[in-house]
Amino acid sequence: MKRSKLLLVSGIIGALYVIYLISYFGDAVGSSEGMEAVSAGIATVLVMPHAVLVGIAVIFNWVGFALSARWGALTAGILYAVSMLLMPIYFPFVLIEMILCFVAFSKMKKASEQPNKQDAFEYDKTNHPQW
Repeated sequence: MKRSKLLLVSGIIGALYVIYLISYFGDAVGSSEGMEAVSAGIATVLVMPHAVLVGIAVIFNWVGFALSARWGALTAGILYAVSMLLMPIYFPFVLIEMILCFVAFSKMKKASEQPNKQDAFEYDKTNHPQW
C-alpha cells in the first residue's frame, strides 16, 4: 500500500512540536532561580500530560506512516485530540496534526478492501453443468 503523505507531514510537525516542548520547558526549569524556578516547575507539571500524550501520538503517527497502518493514524488522531483537552491553550499546535491524521485514516483502505489475488473469485467448471 502507498504511504500517506498526510501522515508524513503530520509526523514532521508533531516531532518538531515535541522537540519544542522539551527544549522550552527543560530550559525554563534549568535556567531559572528562586521563585522563577518554582513557577517554571509548576508550569512544567501542568503541561506534562499534554506533552506526554503528544509524544505518544507522534510515535503512533510514525508507526502509521511506516507500516501504512490505519490503526496507527486513528490512534494518533485520537491522542492528539485528547492532548488538546488536557491543555486547551495549546490546541492550535496540535489541531493540524489531528486533522491530518483523521483525514489520512479516512483515505487509507481497510485490509479487507484491498484486492487479494488468492481470495479472488475463480470460475470452476467442474461444479457447473456444461451447456
